Amino acid sequence: MTIVFKALARRILNAFRDLAPIIVVIAFFQIVVLQQPFPNLADTLVGLVCVVLGLALFIHGLESGLFPLGEAIAQAFAKKSSVVALLSFAFCLGFGTTVAEPALMAVATEAASVVAQSGHIADNENVRASYAFSLRIVVALSVGTAVVIGVFRILKGWPIHVMIISGYAIVTCLTFLAPREIIGIAYDSGGVTTSTITVPLLTALGVGLASSIRGRNPMVDGFGLIAFASITPMIFVLVYGMVS
Repeated sequence: MTIVFKALARRILNAFRDLAPIIVVIAFFQIVVLQQPFPNLADTLVGLVCVVLGLALFIHGLESGLFPLGEAIAQAFAKKSSVVALLSFAFCLGFGTTVAEPALMAVATEAASVVAQSGHIADNENVRASYAFSLRIVVALSVGTAVVIGVFRILKGWPIHVMIISGYAIVTCLTFLAPREIIGIAYDSGGVTTSTITVPLLTALGVGLASSIRGRNPMVDGFGLIAFASITPMIFVLVYGMVS
C-alpha cells in the first residue's frame, strides 16, 4: 500500500509540474497584464486540483492498463496469423475509439450549430444532432480506414513517408475542390481524432504489432498510425462536404 501511495504521489507531482507553465502564464496575464482578480477563485482552485489529479490518474491508467492491453492484443493477433481478423480488429478499434472521442463530439456539436446558423441546415435540435452524428460517423469511418492502412503498412514494410506525402497531396487537391464552408471543419477533424482515447490504443497497437513481426523495427515501423489517423479524416470530411 505504501508503494502505491508513493507512486501516486509521484504521479501527482509530475502532473503539477507539467501544468505549471500553463498556470504561470494564466496567473501572469490575469494579475500583471489585466490587473484583475481571478473570478470565482475558489472554483478555479478546486478545478485545478481536479485537473492535476485527473491527469495523474490518466497517465497511470495508460501505463498500467491501456498500453499493455494494446500491445498484448496486437501480439496475440500477430501470433494468430490471420490478416483478415487483424485488419477487422484494426478497423473496429479505430472506429470505436474515434466515435467515443470527447474532442470529436465537441467539434461536431459546434460545427452543427454554426452550419445551422449559417442557413445550410434547418436550425432545430433534431437536424443539428443528426448533422453532428453524421460528421462523427464519417470521421470514425475514416480513422478505421486509416488504422487498416497503417496496420497493412506495418505488415508489408512500406515506407511511411511516401504514404504520408501522398495523403497530404490528396488533402491539398481536395481543398481546392471542396466547399469553402467545410474546409476548416475538415482540418479540425484531423486534429481532434488524435486525442485522449485514440492515441494510447493506436500507439500500443502499432508498437505491439511491429514488435511481434520478424524483420520489423518498433521504432521505425511501430509508429505512424496516428499520422494516418490525422490525414484520412480531412480527406473523408472534404469528400463528405463535396457530396452533401
